[in-house]
Amino acid sequence: MSDDTETLRRFNRTYTQRIGALDESFLGTGRPLGVSRLLFEIGPEGAGVRDLRDRLTLDSGYLTRLLRRLAEEGLVDVSPDPTDRRRRVATLTGPGLQAWRELDDRSEALAQQLVAPLTGRQRERLVAALATADLLVRAATIQLREVEPADPAAVDAAGRYFAELQRRFPHGFDPGEPDHAGTFLLATSDGRAVAYGGVRALSPETGEIKRMWVHEDWRGAGLGSRMLRELERLAARLGHQRVVLDTNGALTEAIAMYGRAGYLTVERYNDNPYAEAWFAKDLSDGGSQDG
Repeated sequence: MSDDTETLRRFNRTYTQRIGALDESFLGTGRPLGVSRLLFEIGPEGAGVRDLRDRLTLDSGYLTRLLRRLAEEGLVDVSPDPTDRRRRVATLTGPGLQAWRELDDRSEALAQQLVAPLTGRQRERLVAALATADLLVRAATIQLREVEPADPAAVDAAGRYFAELQRRFPHGFDPGEPDHAGTFLLATSDGRAVAYGGVRALSPETGEIKRMWVHEDWRGAGLGSRMLRELERLAARLGHQRVVLDTNGALTEAIAMYGRAGYLTVERYNDNPYAEAWFAKDLSDGGSQDG
């Protein structure tokens, strides 16, 4: 085993034991961890069954069995979504809400018990370390898929991208009538969009990387660099030998990332009024396949 996987596996063993994940009755609730986690994720506001499946990456059959158990215990109702009868939603009953509150209280008590022996400085170190570990593990396990521009998750991601440009550009940003040409990738974690971008053909040889966005909560996890590599791989699969992109001078982090990734500055190649810098990279050297 490498040092990194050995450390991760040791932490998994330590943590799962300390939080009671191995117990048949998680936190003394009478339910195992899987059932308890599902109850917690449904929460007081309820949740769509498909959203639960995507968020927890559960097999449909297994999720159905867990929901059936909660329903048989009188904790959850599963019914058609009133806004879309093709979908189902899970909501907590009165006893279910009480069970959720009990689970939340017991989880908080256990967390307080675990950190109680630590000094203030040790707690700060633990919080920082776990926050970093949580972000990096999530970044390592994102799900990537091609999406149509009209996909609701893609529309939401593009909207967030445009909103960020509006905030950061000195004179704002007006997307006008967005050009949806191209092939797009969406990265999700726990069923939520965390990164987005696409490639459109400028010529058979050249593809343009466009609309690349990373959720602000995920900055610093290397997700931007990974998305850039994935978009380069996508461009190569589409038959392009070269990729280009443009950006605004206000996006200093993006400009630095492009430099680290081997992009070279080139002359203006389009009429984008917001573009202030233009870059290109040759994919024929196999750079897009590097990890």
